[in-house]
Amino acid sequence: MEKKTVVTICLGSSCFSRKNRDVVSALQEYVRINSLDEKVHLQGGHCMGKCSKGPVIMVDEQIFTEITPAKAIAIIETFLLNRD
Repeated sequence: MEKKTVVTICLGSSCFSRKNRDVVSALQEYVRINSLDEKVHLQGGHCMGKCSKGPVIMVDEQIFTEITPAKAIAIIETFLLNRD
């Protein structure tokens, strides 16, 4: 079985106030529409130490800051392309 790309979305209060909910919704929809359940694992996480630059996500141990829904999707697409 192929290893999944793990996407951890910060659910801390600072990221929450910076609309991480929009990022969560966009990623869930992207995974669902593209049938990526076997390739992408979405999970919540706590503070990643970049509070002033939120929303923050971590993809396979690499941290990304100032995330918008579009940036999050582009990052996931890049990781998936590099896996194939």
